[in-house]
Amino acid sequence: MQKHNFNAGPSILPREVIEKTAQAILDYNGSGLSLMEISHRAKDFQPVVDEARALFKELLQIPDGYSVLFLGGGASLEFCMVPYNFLEHKAAYLNTGTWAKKAIKEAKGFGEVVEVASSADANYTFIPKDYTVPADADYFHITTNNTIFGTELKADPDVNVPLVGDMSSDIFSRPVDVSKYICIYGGAQKNLAPSGVTFVIVKEDALGKVSRTIPTMLNYKTHVDAGSMFNTPPVVPIYAALQTLRWIKAQGGIPEMQRRAEERASLLYGEIDRNKLFQGTAVEEDRSRMNICFVMAPEYKELEAEFLAFATERGMVGIKGHRSVGGFRASCYNALPLSSVQALVDCMQEFERKH
Repeated sequence: MQKHNFNAGPSILPREVIEKTAQAILDYNGSGLSLMEISHRAKDFQPVVDEARALFKELLQIPDGYSVLFLGGGASLEFCMVPYNFLEHKAAYLNTGTWAKKAIKEAKGFGEVVEVASSADANYTFIPKDYTVPADADYFHITTNNTIFGTELKADPDVNVPLVGDMSSDIFSRPVDVSKYICIYGGAQKNLAPSGVTFVIVKEDALGKVSRTIPTMLNYKTHVDAGSMFNTPPVVPIYAALQTLRWIKAQGGIPEMQRRAEERASLLYGEIDRNKLFQGTAVEEDRSRMNICFVMAPEYKELEAEFLAFATERGMVGIKGHRSVGGFRASCYNALPLSSVQALVDCMQEFERKH
């Protein structure tokens, strides 16, 4: 039976990325050594980092003056590194979900934090829009896609201060105006690579502005100066990221990734809205294209466990919703084929006919 991978993360990767990485793990470049056991400073690994960095810049059209870093620690460590490096007096944050809330908590240890708006009272079912960002804020932090609650900012905000963006779960799914940001970061385990590597895009002239002493490993300048090689980087995930970046470019780049994301989302949301057994959880204008959350309609709530079992028997993997929302969550990242979304839609229609 074919499996359809809707896991929220770690999540689906292009099959060719998995196969090429697996081959390199067995024998890297005909060296007789595994990718897992070569030195990160080996002469034939440095080109991997160099090309991955170059493809990041090419695909996202990153302007001059920015560095692309490959670090450890996940986005959760960036919740700390961002204010360590950029918060001198005040930072503004938009509270749109669990991960934004965690980022806010970390930032409060470094200075004044202004929560400009929040949708917490509505269980994060929408993206707040009517807010004012303090003009004296060092930066405004946004979480562009909310994996748990299924909402997404589909464009870069126009504000009067530099932006910082957590793009863990929607990077490379839409164009980004990088020039608006001093930092973009994310865990790679959704749209880029297996878990273990964090990408950071940082504006170089925004560094060195805070008065505090920053520990060496938590200072972005350390990693800019060392080209992500200050300490041993996560070699295997970086190699896999390179394969994914090559795949994205070969498929048509970010415009094609965006087209596919919209196509997948349109198909599944269309069925959610049509099928009387189900209903979406996020307001329509803010629905995520990456993480599509839905529940049973109230009058069919008792069928939730039955549908989960029904779908699982038909090869749907990872569609159980997060406990904060309940119901179901279909994560539709870049590597997910439209055929998998169609299989889920067919499953929903079959279940509807049964009831």
